[in-house]
Amino acid sequence: MNNVKKLIVWQKSREFVKDIYTRTKLFPQDELFGLTSQIRRAAIFITLNIAEGSGRGTNKEFAHFLDIAFASAYEVEAQIILSLDLEFISQEEYDVLYEKIQEIQKMIKKLNDTLRSS
Repeated sequence: MNNVKKLIVWQKSREFVKDIYTRTKLFPQDELFGLTSQIRRAAIFITLNIAEGSGRGTNKEFAHFLDIAFASAYEVEAQIILSLDLEFISQEEYDVLYEKIQEIQKMIKKLNDTLRSS
């Protein structure tokens, strides 16, 4: 069992959720139940799956939940791209969010690789 609060990837994913919420507040109101809801949910799922996996009894179970978190991170990446395409975010905002999600993806992969090799 791991202490999720000590995991840097979990801390960064929490910060990322705040970034997504802050930015999506400015999305068009008619997107509230569309892209706004989807990107928020996917960002939250990254954090929640890291937390749930860390509370599981084995590295194998933790790795499974990291797989889910990793998939959610790629979902968020696609949603950020769509947000740029739809001009809901600027190129500068995209660059910042994209860099952060890339970092989170790399950290999840590294942690998962470590768990699977032990």
